[in-house]
Amino acid sequence: MATSALDHHREDNLRGDQLQHVLSTIKEQGVELDYSQSVTNTGRVLGKVMPARHLERVAGKGIQQHRTAAANLQSTREGVLMGGGVNAAEYTALPDLDTFAVLPWDTRMARVFCRLYEPDHLAEGAGTPYACDSRGVLRRVHADFTERTGLELRSGTEPEMTWRGPGLEASFRPESSPAYHIEHLERGRPIVQKVIAYAQAMGLDMIEGDYEDAGQFELNWMFDHADLTADRLVTYRQVCKQVARELGVEASFMPKPATGMMGNGCHHNFSLWRDGVNVLADPGRADLHLSEEGRWALGGVLTHAAASMLVFGSTVNSYKRYWDAGQFAPSKINWGLDNKTCTVRLSANGRLELKLPDAAVNPYLSHALLIAACAEGLAQRTDPGEPWQGSSYDGEQDARFAALPLTLGAAIEAFEADPLMRETLGPDLADLLVEYKRDEWARFCGAVTDWEQATYWEDTP
Repeated sequence: MATSALDHHREDNLRGDQLQHVLSTIKEQGVELDYSQSVTNTGRVLGKVMPARHLERVAGKGIQQHRTAAANLQSTREGVLMGGGVNAAEYTALPDLDTFAVLPWDTRMARVFCRLYEPDHLAEGAGTPYACDSRGVLRRVHADFTERTGLELRSGTEPEMTWRGPGLEASFRPESSPAYHIEHLERGRPIVQKVIAYAQAMGLDMIEGDYEDAGQFELNWMFDHADLTADRLVTYRQVCKQVARELGVEASFMPKPATGMMGNGCHHNFSLWRDGVNVLADPGRADLHLSEEGRWALGGVLTHAAASMLVFGSTVNSYKRYWDAGQFAPSKINWGLDNKTCTVRLSANGRLELKLPDAAVNPYLSHALLIAACAEGLAQRTDPGEPWQGSSYDGEQDARFAALPLTLGAAIEAFEADPLMRETLGPDLADLLVEYKRDEWARFCGAVTDWEQATYWEDTP
């Protein structure tokens, strides 16, 4: 009889129909190898490869990895391995069999996402969810939210990314933009064709996309339950990297590739649903509007936006995107009606677009914090105020909401000062995230940049 969360997951894997479906797929399609993968706190995909015939065994037993993998097995500047040190116990990664998918670029290969647990042999906490599993955190936060409120978060993301290589050079007048230019889409047609084909084969319902800036493409898929959207964003990134390898070009989700270029955002478009109904919309209204519950949820998002920036803008480079005013990235925490300069844009009846997350975001952590902020806003009936009029690059920050952090260091401090955001991730994950990002910020502050060389090398006397 199952006694722990790990045991329950094992039983679900071995007793359900999903395992037989996976085994049949392996046999019918000639799958030879499988990646059992998980996602680190920075969004990196880790895992192990194995002969597919062993997946049935792994569905019950799991695989073991050193727990510091959650922080990319990275050491601090002092040489300490983050996440527990060299002697820390391993975690057990157990497949979620409903995520099994054959890789369309090589059907001899497949992949499956895993959730992470404390190993069986521990004297205390054996089989409990591993606290630093970002994918597991979202599942727990979302399930608790639904149990308490009857609501689910549905979201769609807009991952922008930069491609470069032979034939992809942008050509346009400097006073204009290549955005939406079909000629530039045509130059990248092999990219677009392969990405869409592979993504659809992996279960993403691809919809519209466009060319946005020099080398920047945005290809989107249909919104869904936030847990699925997060998995699909990770899958999409893997698809894009594979396409780049095949075409001999480079593909990057770096948030701000160069000064003056559009940043690579990953806007989160979200709505809240109960019994199949979007509660952010009032049926029958044609004007751009938000329901009362929608306004409260929005109020929560704005209240905790600054503290969420450690996740929404998770790298040193992320903050270069917010400094470049006029490039469609937010500079103040506010909201507006179809206003692309605001932090949150009401883009359609019942749909809010959060513009802070960038293309390097960990989607499990971003959605977990978004759910927590919405939940508090609903519980406290937080008023978001009136929508911003005109460009939010002009005027002052709304005093009811904290200012947007403009460096990773400031984002760390804002996160540390917000009990709800820390509580949502849990103390272990929150501490590990802060430790990792403090080290990253310190490394940057101690590095000499090209800008400094160009500015100061010949400056004195």
